[in-house]
Amino acid sequence: MNSKIRGRCGFSRTGIVRSAPEGAPTEADSWSACPDLRKAIPRFIEMIHIILYNIAIFVSLFLVYPFPAQAEENAKLTVLSQYERSLLQANIIKGIDMLYSSRFDEAEELFHRMASAYPSVPAPHFYMAMVSWSRLATGFWSKAMVEQFRERLDKAIDIAGSRVDEVPGDAENHLFLGGALGFKGRFELMKENWFPSFILASDAVDHLNRCLKIDPTNKEVLLGLGIYEYYTAKMSGILKFLTYLLIRKGGKEKGLKKLHTAAADAIYSASEAKSTLVHIYMFMEEDYEKALSLVSDLVARYPETTRYHFLKGVCHIFKGEEDAYKETLSTLISRKNIIASQSEAMKWERVADYLSVTYAMIKNDLDSAILYLERLREKADPEGDPAMVAWPLLKTAMVYDLRGEREKAVGIYHSILNMDNGSGAQFLAKRYLSAPLRKGDPFIGY
Repeated sequence: MNSKIRGRCGFSRTGIVRSAPEGAPTEADSWSACPDLRKAIPRFIEMIHIILYNIAIFVSLFLVYPFPAQAEENAKLTVLSQYERSLLQANIIKGIDMLYSSRFDEAEELFHRMASAYPSVPAPHFYMAMVSWSRLATGFWSKAMVEQFRERLDKAIDIAGSRVDEVPGDAENHLFLGGALGFKGRFELMKENWFPSFILASDAVDHLNRCLKIDPTNKEVLLGLGIYEYYTAKMSGILKFLTYLLIRKGGKEKGLKKLHTAAADAIYSASEAKSTLVHIYMFMEEDYEKALSLVSDLVARYPETTRYHFLKGVCHIFKGEEDAYKETLSTLISRKNIIASQSEAMKWERVADYLSVTYAMIKNDLDSAILYLERLREKADPEGDPAMVAWPLLKTAMVYDLRGEREKAVGIYHSILNMDNGSGAQFLAKRYLSAPLRKGDPFIGY
């Protein structure tokens, strides 16, 4: 891997190895001397978590490694014919579509064949890690899946790092490694190794900037850079100082502009740029008009993805568009009725109920919300649809917070943190343990 990465992070390619000299001030000494800094770190960690997550998602779903011809390619690298490059690229696009459609077994089989055929090419190994990540992101957050993701990601980083060392002038290699480092940073953050995660975020952004310097026409890189600039600009006070010190300065409008350019002009990352903007406009800016336009495009492109239907429905609720909300709800229910697989049909029904819960909570009809949550508990499928176990439980705690029954809410938030599979709901549970949910919070619609 690039010597700068090893030197700054104290990392081998797969782990942290550097320790402080004997007698040096410890991290604990630093915190005890800086109480204000200690109080600010949890929010800082949350924002860096979002930055790393989105940079990583950018590469995971839309980076298609084109394997450009390089006259200076090292002999150790796999030499691909034009036909092989085209075939590999087509298969990666096919695999990405499988991931978006939650066809994880098919995607894993495809990427495994590619990795076996091209063991020194980074892309197939990276996408093997993305199969594991996609399972995590859809609720399968088991310890075994986390470990599988870590192992696959470390292998992808090692291969990508070698390729950057050997062909440093390849823009796409920097783009690829930037995304992989972003994932590594997020993994360290999950383990609360916050300082290494910040350094990895910095190195991820470095590689994205190097990609743009080598190829100024590259629109794919604008997604990762736009995400970074937007979220760092949203910080304030000591958080902004720390981010500017440890990584570099951001800008909200510059970030949004980059994201919109990627959404309009990028070949591979356009849809993920739209998805990122949907989440920004819904949960950060609360601009549901802009979010609705973007998520409607995503629903049209990926009609089998329940998440986009749900977010579209939430936009209609916040905008007060009752008829459009009911139409979206009807679409979810009707899809359930035409799917042959009973288990898949029930996933659509649970999402419809989850949208109904969200509607009731936004309208402050908390009794109805509880009734829908009870219905969801009766339909729960912990093995096949774990997200619709943890997230309805989180909504239940939110209802108690909205009712002012804080003790009950806190008990449920803690129970989510103790679940073997929190399906990602544990991150919001931590947030609302620190401060209760309030009426009008946009994350009621999450």
